[in-house]
Amino acid sequence: MGGIGSGKSFIAKLFNCPVFNADREVNRIYRKDKNCFVKLKKKLPNFIKFFPVKKKQLVNAIKDDKKNLAKISSIVHPIVRKDMKVFLKKNKKNKMVVLDVPLLIENKLNKKDDILLFIDSKKNEILKRLKKRANFDAKVLKSLKENQMILLKKRKLANYVVDNNFTKTIMKKKINSLKKKILYERNST
Repeated sequence: MGGIGSGKSFIAKLFNCPVFNADREVNRIYRKDKNCFVKLKKKLPNFIKFFPVKKKQLVNAIKDDKKNLAKISSIVHPIVRKDMKVFLKKNKKNKMVVLDVPLLIENKLNKKDDILLFIDSKKNEILKRLKKRANFDAKVLKSLKENQMILLKKRKLANYVVDNNFTKTIMKKKINSLKKKILYERNST
């Protein structure tokens, strides 16, 4: 968990175990799922015109009306949920998996015994990361932020807070240590 651009995906990879990345999954759905395209085109005919669905079309729809984000989510989120269930089933024998899902709490996708991490990062670092993204748009970013639970509330729900304000080398060591700690705690209960 953490704000947009806090480094959730970066930290997830450092755990060196199977990762379900919801953002990557959504991109795959837009590129390959024709059924999703048909549904989006039906709900947003002025914006979704061609397959594969381009992020620019979605950005324009959200910029035009914030309510369009809910329309998009109502189509895409159920597909992501289904894909996540398949991922969990496929990886159930692994000691650990990481769910890199920005709206995990908001969409009630976590289970009671899940270990929740909050990724904390300085605002100036977050802004630097976001500006590097291909489709950076301040208006769309604001709509997405409004869709996320208040960060302080997420932080309180977390079992661990990861301070992501260090070099990659230091972060690797910190996450490796945290992974060992989590596995030890899991195995001792």
